[in-house]
Amino acid sequence: MKTTEIFSSDLPVGEKLSIKRTRFEPTDKSTKKLKRISIVSGIHGDELEGQLVIYLLADWLNKNSEKIAGIVDIYPSVNSLGVDSITRGFPMYEVDLNRTFPGSQNEFLPGQVVWALSADIKGSDVAIDIHSSDIFLREIPQIRINKEFSKTTLPLAKQLNCDFIWIHDAVTVLESTFSHTLNSMGTKTLVVEMGVGMRLTKEYGHQLLLGILNLMKKEGIIECKDDFITREAFSSEVGEVFYLNAPKSGLFVPSLDHCAIIQKDQKIGDIVDPLTGTIYCELKSPAEGILFTLREYPVVYEGSLIARIFGENSEKN
Repeated sequence: MKTTEIFSSDLPVGEKLSIKRTRFEPTDKSTKKLKRISIVSGIHGDELEGQLVIYLLADWLNKNSEKIAGIVDIYPSVNSLGVDSITRGFPMYEVDLNRTFPGSQNEFLPGQVVWALSADIKGSDVAIDIHSSDIFLREIPQIRINKEFSKTTLPLAKQLNCDFIWIHDAVTVLESTFSHTLNSMGTKTLVVEMGVGMRLTKEYGHQLLLGILNLMKKEGIIECKDDFITREAFSSEVGEVFYLNAPKSGLFVPSLDHCAIIQKDQKIGDIVDPLTGTIYCELKSPAEGILFTLREYPVVYEGSLIARIFGENSEKN
């Protein structure tokens, strides 16, 4: 195990920005080319679920160093200033790091950070970019794949022990993301979204750890006799994603647990008025399927996203 500073910059008041990577590799050096996986979290400073996953992975690798057969690079806190200040974007510049890739060595500071990260990861066989939701929504462990790269990334996504694989069409802004940049460089890159902003969901962390170990075993990055039993994910290839938005402002009171299998017209929750004790409206599922996004923050306004439901082989109403 070796920790390396991949980028640094002096800041005002004698402070320093430092982005670090830890590398795990076999103790017995080999002349053959080793497969390499890079795992990234903290591009958004208020998303902490990935840090737990990376901690759990580093702990497993430390305890099972004899099983490492490739190179494992971990980057737990890319936007370290954002993590320290509990802000999504890059402080002082107020930009979203995941909208500034690929960056440049001569750009403004956020652009230099993403350029250094891309340059350091370049050449990896696989990369995983772990995100959380914001404070408003909770997401079940899911993988989001750009359709442009799905032919090579979908087989890997199916190994990651997530509940849902969402394949979406390319849009212009995606070209400035970490995943699009690394996929364009030839590194098969997956985006994992799970949990809620500013919090840790331990069961999700352990679920994704199992998936990463399973993927690394299949790719020959670790060698072990352990069987990592994983679940089969639903895929948007064979169904449709439905959105449920608030028709009125008020307090959202959910009726279902997250990640519930639901029926068409099943109640998801109410929007209520605490001042008068009135139920403004009852919210029902537009389709049969899996509830993979659910409102976490209860105050809603007209149009606020309440839920996303994946309906397999369903017809839109």
